[in-house]
Amino acid sequence: MTTGGTGRPQHLAAPAPTPPAPDPAGQWVQRLTRAAARSGAVLIAETAALADGWAALVDPSVGAVHSTPRTAGSDGERAAAHPQAHPHLTVRHVGDASGSVLVVGAGRAPHAHVALIAQATADLLRVRARRADDVRGTEQRLHAAVLNLLLHGQHALAASVLGDGGATHATVYRLSGRTVHAAYQSLWRAAQPGAFLGGPRMLVCLDGTELVAVARHGAHGDHTSTRALIARVAERHQLTAGAAEPAPLDMFATAWSEAGAARHSATAGRLAAASALGAEGLLRVVPGDRLGAWSEAVLRPLDREQRRTLEAWLRSGSAQTAAPALDVSEGTVRARLRTAGSLLAVDLDHPTVQAQLLLALRAPAAPLPGQAAAPTTAPVLPASPVRATAPTRLRTDPALPAGLLGPQDAARWASGLLEPLDTRFRITLRCWLRHRGRTAPAAAELGLHRSTLTAWLAECGKLLDLELSSATTRSELHLAAETIATPTDTPAALPRRGGRTYRGARQ
Repeated sequence: MTTGGTGRPQHLAAPAPTPPAPDPAGQWVQRLTRAAARSGAVLIAETAALADGWAALVDPSVGAVHSTPRTAGSDGERAAAHPQAHPHLTVRHVGDASGSVLVVGAGRAPHAHVALIAQATADLLRVRARRADDVRGTEQRLHAAVLNLLLHGQHALAASVLGDGGATHATVYRLSGRTVHAAYQSLWRAAQPGAFLGGPRMLVCLDGTELVAVARHGAHGDHTSTRALIARVAERHQLTAGAAEPAPLDMFATAWSEAGAARHSATAGRLAAASALGAEGLLRVVPGDRLGAWSEAVLRPLDREQRRTLEAWLRSGSAQTAAPALDVSEGTVRARLRTAGSLLAVDLDHPTVQAQLLLALRAPAAPLPGQAAAPTTAPVLPASPVRATAPTRLRTDPALPAGLLGPQDAARWASGLLEPLDTRFRITLRCWLRHRGRTAPAAAELGLHRSTLTAWLAECGKLLDLELSSATTRSELHLAAETIATPTDTPAALPRRGGRTYRGARQ
């Protein structure tokens, strides 16, 4: 029998010490610390996971900044406002400059564990807020500098300054009002906890008397939470606010103009979107894979430069306005448009061709072979598959290509979209859209005074709850109007009395 150094047989040696039991509190803190190093949103999500329930960070000025799940935001706001009425929830004051409140709803986790998790999260949020305060001046100057670069067409340099090349598109928000300075501070506090550590995904700037927010994302990124945050800021500070449609970074100047036009049409406390078709928009109605394949077949003859020129021209409304957005001369824009029209074998001045092209340019990219299609909320509608072997030539009849929606589905979509309009407004809107949104020629064809036409168009916008200054909105309305147009939907059939005064019952 062999022995150890002490002379005791080895098989009788003392047992190895038992490793200490894992400390769950230490593990929780480690997980929360790693989450806090990424963003405030990730920290709140980790808190909800550890509590086996939900969590929300509430700013008194703007409401729920982060919540997991997203639907828990309203519960968190109520609990933060009246904690004594919700004794079953864990409420912690963060102690930062904005007076933020953390609310945690536990699932099956014991109350003592949830209290410890909530306190650790509140402490980490306080540390993040202090660090944000330390770099606030530098960050604000950085945001202003990047905004100026984007406005001057230097999107590549802007991405280099931010150190983040993953963002290819931006959504622009512009807000104004008497309390814009207070709103700026509120939005900065709400946006920065989830942004500055990983590179600013949202730019927040005060440009004179205007508050500007720019959400940077991918081509089809989800920016619903950002839009909801801006809407809450506008409501609580009674600002007029406008939002552009997501646009490529090299189209930033056009998106800037769209947001400004939408803001001018907004009322105090409301965020107006440049295109507010929502679930009725064709990007939601037509399945993404079908729309993408059709778009790829239509635009195949064009290179990237020609596509960008087309989009800038269609969204801005003129070659003169598109030129500075593309950083080229007006003559260059017109030359590119002539080349594009020749390659596509279409008349680019036709309003239906313009509407179809803008839809094709806004469509999601077609999936590669074997790649899953992008999810869509629209039902799968029967239609002939789009052939990808040859370019598809645009046709003006039908207005909405049959490869996207069949005749019955197209008529159903168009009728639902334009249902609030009576005969007078339907004829008026169709004529105005056929003139590509130009009031003078449309008024002449309708036999109306321009002020009368302007008033009727404003009423159409109210009935449809849409901003008619948006090129994308007008393009889809044009496709809808042409889809359900009847032989009597012409200026000559406009009911009248006393020359130019409309008379007729709603039909």
